[in-house]
Amino acid sequence: MVTFLAGGTGTPKLLDGASGVFDPAETTVVGNTGDDVELGGLLVCPDVDTVLFHGGGVLDTDRWWGIADDTTETSAELHRLADAAGLEAEPRYLDDEAQVSGREIARWRRFSGVAEFMEIGDRDRAVHVTRTSLLDEGYSLTEVTRTLADAFDLAVDLVPMSDDPVASIVHTDASELHFQEFWVARRAEPNVEDVEFRGASEAEPTRETLDALADPVVIGPSNPVTSIGPMLALNGVEDALRETPVVAVSPFVEDEVFSGPAAKLMEAVGYEASTAGVADAYPFADAFVLDDDDGTELGRPVVRTDTRMDDEADAERVARAVAEAFEGVGAFEAAETDASATGGR
Repeated sequence: MVTFLAGGTGTPKLLDGASGVFDPAETTVVGNTGDDVELGGLLVCPDVDTVLFHGGGVLDTDRWWGIADDTTETSAELHRLADAAGLEAEPRYLDDEAQVSGREIARWRRFSGVAEFMEIGDRDRAVHVTRTSLLDEGYSLTEVTRTLADAFDLAVDLVPMSDDPVASIVHTDASELHFQEFWVARRAEPNVEDVEFRGASEAEPTRETLDALADPVVIGPSNPVTSIGPMLALNGVEDALRETPVVAVSPFVEDEVFSGPAAKLMEAVGYEASTAGVADAYPFADAFVLDDDDGTELGRPVVRTDTRMDDEADAERVARAVAEAFEGVGAFEAAETDASATGGR
């Protein structure tokens, strides 16, 4: 049994090749829900959906977002209506009172759907309609996620980190922004002063999440702040990770990040924007997988390989390095690995 903590695109890319190393039937993926957003009354779970669509073979892997070849007629009409009505096509964050009314799970992340700032495909939207409707019928987010996973015929067990609301709020020098507004609408341009995981102190990880954390855990090359940070902010998660073998894949090559706003966000919360900073953010990690060109000394076991993942073969190579790292810390009898392929040392 093995568990992957998934946020952003780094871990889903790793999952692309993990099935050749770890049995999907014995794999659990815990999805970050800190950057979920309610848009026009529909709950959108970007990190969960990336795993959902990837596992279902429909993910748009050019963008690592949404469903491949999806139409966008509804999104286009929303923008046409807003333009015709003279409505501002900016992210329309609802007022403070609205943020804590309605569905509790949508707290602090509610936006109007007028001229939606995230382009949602038509088939993609059907997933959000189904999810939100099932939540309104009284199902938990965990139950809904597993129902959708069945619909997409996922081979792994996919669960959200919590059934409670947690919102990643980026504090900039101008205002507070929900992470999706910061990243999608503002293109990560504002200067960041801090990142808050609103609601995390009251939220609880699900039983399914805590059960999964009893198995060896893989943290892929995801953003340590907004992809993994919301999970670590939940009561009991870091404690659980200290009690189980953990292997982390760095999203950096020394001080160069592969993609996304990780460097900017890490500096804002007090970590060095580098592999060394990732190690500081994950004090519970037993071993790391680093790139061949990353000479960072961490004082913990390291397996090196080419960590760039452009296709399934790349992802399988990195997954084999993860398995080798687990074997090195005595986690379990890892799948057979080829040290020459992983560059393990």
